[in-house]
Amino acid sequence: MYAEERQQAIASLVITQGRASVAELAETYDVTTETVRRDLAVLDRAGLVRRVHGGAVPVRALRLVEPGVGERENTRAEHKDAIAAAAAEFFPLSGASVLLDAGTTTSRIAAALPADRELNVVTNSVPIAARLAGMPSVSLQLLGGRVRGLTQAAVGEQVLRVLDTLRVDIAFIGTNGISLRHGLSTPDSDEAAVKRAMIASANYVVVAADSSKVGREDFVSFAPLSSVDALITDAELSNAYRAQLTEQGIEVVVA
Repeated sequence: MYAEERQQAIASLVITQGRASVAELAETYDVTTETVRRDLAVLDRAGLVRRVHGGAVPVRALRLVEPGVGERENTRAEHKDAIAAAAAEFFPLSGASVLLDAGTTTSRIAAALPADRELNVVTNSVPIAARLAGMPSVSLQLLGGRVRGLTQAAVGEQVLRVLDTLRVDIAFIGTNGISLRHGLSTPDSDEAAVKRAMIASANYVVVAADSSKVGREDFVSFAPLSSVDALITDAELSNAYRAQLTEQGIEVVVA
């Protein structure tokens, strides 16, 4: 096999399975690890894969540019609507507490909150708070702090201090990336700190994310997969990823 043929095969493999290690590629193509590293360097420069520690991931799997709420609101909207509908099955009974992370998917979950049960709802999202403030059945607590214009989410020490005092029944968490190695991840360190504290405050953690987030790794990891009880995603999730997540003890709900 010529070098160009091997490099094309490596790129296809990485894109198909979402990640490949140097050792795995060396064994697959019967070459040295040094040869694989040179191949990955060529592919990285060509923009076909992204080199990471120990291997490579698809270019789409690493994003350092964070999209704003306006851009994300209309991205994969049908999938997010289906996820929100499936999340309704997780709503607790009257008297329980619910934490809603900021995000366009969790905002749809907020819209699906039933009006026939009384719930204590905590959120750091300005749009979610505005949506729920007029619901008689909701006792709302908006976490206060610096609001990031990009995501309209409150972040900072004030938010973290309050979350440290709370224990909620269930938390619905959004994420920009989900992978076995990097866990749950997001581009911003302040948002990551809040999400980490939200997960720590919850008895049960539900991650709501469409399938495009699975296999992606963003800049800051805020939780390992072991902290997740359930993932609600869409039907485009591959069988391979579903099996991997299930093996981690996560209940995978396909909306």
